Amino acid sequence: MAAFTPTPGQLSFVEELVAHYQQNQGPIKRSLDSLHSFIPEAEALRPLIHSVKHRMKDPSNLRDKLLRKLKEAHDEGSEFDISQENLFMKINDLGGYRILHLHTTQVDQINKALLKILQDEAQFSLIEGPKANVWDKESESYFQSIGITVEYNPRLYSSVHYIIQPNNKAKVTLEIQVRTLSEEIWGEVDHKFNYPHSIDSVACREQIRVLARLASSCSRLVDSIFASHADWNKGKTNQS
Repeated sequence: MAAFTPTPGQLSFVEELVAHYQQNQGPIKRSLDSLHSFIPEAEALRPLIHSVKHRMKDPSNLRDKLLRKLKEAHDEGSEFDISQENLFMKINDLGGYRILHLHTTQVDQINKALLKILQDEAQFSLIEGPKANVWDKESESYFQSIGITVEYNPRLYSSVHYIIQPNNKAKVTLEIQVRTLSEEIWGEVDHKFNYPHSIDSVACREQIRVLARLASSCSRLVDSIFASHADWNKGKTNQS
């Protein structure tokens, strides 16, 4: 199959979509602010989370994503169906919210608390998720055991994703990510070098893959520390 090269008309349309995003960010920003007014201080979440981050998608990254979707539509022989009218619904990560926590076994409680807050307090509808991106069997088994759908990610990316929509007239979606601090280190490094395009350096790519495994091992060690402390504390309680 011949390499895909966007036509001048397609490139112009992508630029129109990017400009539309830049000129109409208000509903996304307001939705992010609304979400942020609930999450950090929620009584059920506060003991479980370490910190939160939120951001708007960089226009250059949106441009790259739209060009990738153009190529995917070409390769699959399907229609490129993104327009100004549905851009904020079709591209779910124009507004992103990230919840960082210490150890993996907190996800069960975080998930339950987050779903309740979205529905009862923050007034958001769950459009998709929760879905865990995993690359190893141990993580897959854990997430399945707490009722979270899993999807294999060959890039060794680990995170739980939610797509939400505010319960108002704004036709926008947001993405929530939940991950450990260890996974966040890998994610930030990988994003620096591998997003939106993979780095050409084989050595650098392999080092980032090693970092993913180290981050996973670090998360498991933290899990073990918390489990050991809980067991020790239980023993002390039983002795008293």
